[in-house]
Amino acid sequence: MEHDYINKRITELRIKKGVAEHKMSIEPGHSRSYIQSISSGRSLPSMTEFLAICDYLGVTPRDFFDTDVLNPPLIREAVDKLKTLSNHDLLLILTMINRLQS
Repeated sequence: MEHDYINKRITELRIKKGVAEHKMSIEPGHSRSYIQSISSGRSLPSMTEFLAICDYLGVTPRDFFDTDVLNPPLIREAVDKLKTLSNHDLLLILTMINRLQS
């Protein structure tokens, strides 16, 4: 079961990033079919490779396993910018978010 989740999540995040399997394999220095073998379920990445894949996809390991977050890199960028705002500005943003969700 975990095996299926990992290969499906890698595929999902890779597609969202808009990168082909062979490109995602070659750029970090693997064989052309490396990511395809993971996506198809024939193999699993080592922990070191898993962390490298997360880095390549622009997600943290936590983001990888949190399927409720639709666009982890965009959410992380927004949170990073929110951290720099004053309390007044944060309240304005929160008001806007609440309004958009209504």
